[in-house]
Amino acid sequence: MLVVDDSAYVQRRIVQILESSPDLKVAGVARDGFEALERLDAVDPDVITMDINMPRCNGLEATRLIKAEMPQIKIIILTVSDDDEDLFEAIKSGASGYLLKNIKAEEFFSLLSGVARGEIAIPSLLA
Repeated sequence: MLVVDDSAYVQRRIVQILESSPDLKVAGVARDGFEALERLDAVDPDVITMDINMPRCNGLEATRLIKAEMPQIKIIILTVSDDDEDLFEAIKSGASGYLLKNIKAEEFFSLLSGVARGEIAIPSLLA
């Protein structure tokens, strides 16, 4: 997995949560969409968690760029924005899910499992 977020604190917290599962491995982190693109070949992630609001290249634009280059990668938007327009734009951009950062770890892992099976991860509060 690749964790993309401009906040070092949030990055560390997401990595801690992901690494609490023996089935998941975080291969790297990035601070914005351009850095994520630069790391794709070296990290070769199956899944990316992507923030929306980041400098230089936001998560929606990064999702479009990554999906154009490597469509097999699953991208899950992990954000504080519960705006419907952001949700719709994320799905149109190719995201496999849209989760709020206040999600409980158990639900997060459950939705990640669904993404691995080809499901779209959107919690019931947003759906």
